Amino acid sequence: MEKNDTKKPFLTTAWVASTYFAEGLPYMLVRFMSSVFFTDMGVREALLGFLNFLGIPWNLKFLWAPFLDIFGTKRSWMLNIQLIITALTFAISAVAGFYSKGGPTSALSVIAFIFVGLAFVSATNDVAIDAYYLEGLTEKRDQAAYSGLRVMAYRIAVIYARSVLVAVAGIANWVWGFGAGAATMLALFILHNAILPRFEVERAKKRIRVKEVARQFIDSFSSYLKQDRILVVLIFVASYKLGDEILFSMNTPFLMRELGVTKTQLSLIAGVIGSVTAIAGAMLGAWWIKRVGLRRAIWPITLLMNVNIWAYVLLAWVKPSAADPLGLAFIAAVHGYENIAAGLGTAALMVYLMRLCSQQYKAAHFAIGTAIMSIGATFIGGFSGIIVEKVGYTNLFILGFIAAIPSILLLFKIPLHEEDEKAK
Repeated sequence: MEKNDTKKPFLTTAWVASTYFAEGLPYMLVRFMSSVFFTDMGVREALLGFLNFLGIPWNLKFLWAPFLDIFGTKRSWMLNIQLIITALTFAISAVAGFYSKGGPTSALSVIAFIFVGLAFVSATNDVAIDAYYLEGLTEKRDQAAYSGLRVMAYRIAVIYARSVLVAVAGIANWVWGFGAGAATMLALFILHNAILPRFEVERAKKRIRVKEVARQFIDSFSSYLKQDRILVVLIFVASYKLGDEILFSMNTPFLMRELGVTKTQLSLIAGVIGSVTAIAGAMLGAWWIKRVGLRRAIWPITLLMNVNIWAYVLLAWVKPSAADPLGLAFIAAVHGYENIAAGLGTAALMVYLMRLCSQQYKAAHFAIGTAIMSIGATFIGGFSGIIVEKVGYTNLFILGFIAAIPSILLLFKIPLHEEDEKAK
């Protein structure tokens, strides 16, 4: 099989940007669009909190990630998965249309069920894209150099979902909102089928013995767990973004119900302002790390990310009204400020997780890292609606800061693999 030149900057920029847009969009369909949709349908906070359990497939994706290393290629996995995502999103659009025309309330349960399936497929899409990235960019400096672009492309997908798709749903209806998302995924599939370089030999066509598959499967996990100070590393990865994730676990109902933000306003605040500032934070973080190295950059980035949680505590305490122009401006400013800090932290964690991947098991190792980083957020976030009903949003956000403290302390203990980079 012909292997395309990976040294073409334009082609590399194109596939990095488009694949990470294709990674961000399904995630937003599952984790954000579902929240806005069910909030708009009048579902209570406790049940809205349970939507965070849709993150479980991202926590478990490491269990099937080794199969992407053993069978086929990341490219073929990616293309097939994106077709399935397209079909499931179209299905949600169709059922939403049936419900809007007077269908039974059980249609909401059907939509929730489809979201569960979409979550598992989308998590696998993440595995394929992340591993494809590591397959195409084998040099650690290249991985760090393009990390800003990949985060930016991912965040552009976030902007697209939060602004364009939510605005379409607000102006028209949810049929068009989800339909536009499905059409976008179809367009990405067509684009990727045409431009994606082929970095790997098709392994599915080789004769692979069952014992060899089992050995590789076990070795992919055991090799990750044999790394230096792995217990400390695992706790650090699990807790690094925990405060941030708790903060945003009930962000949509907080903005819409507590502060009175409309769907159109949400498309501006969460879609444009929040995502643009998150991109800026991620790009700044990537540049910072490339310039001074991970060891020197991660400390100030971590402190900035977690201390800024108190800005949201202030927002929950003051409770400005989105109906008032000054109140809306205050909400947008705090949301944007927090997203800059979140973007910084995302860039730092992604670079760190790449440092933990071996050349042989890129898909499995990166999947393990990204799965572990969201375990706490998924389960604590899943009960965040109940916490809100019991103690309110202000205390939920304070809990987020408390949950972030262990990661700050663990910075003293984790290995940072600085020997692999020579910062300029």
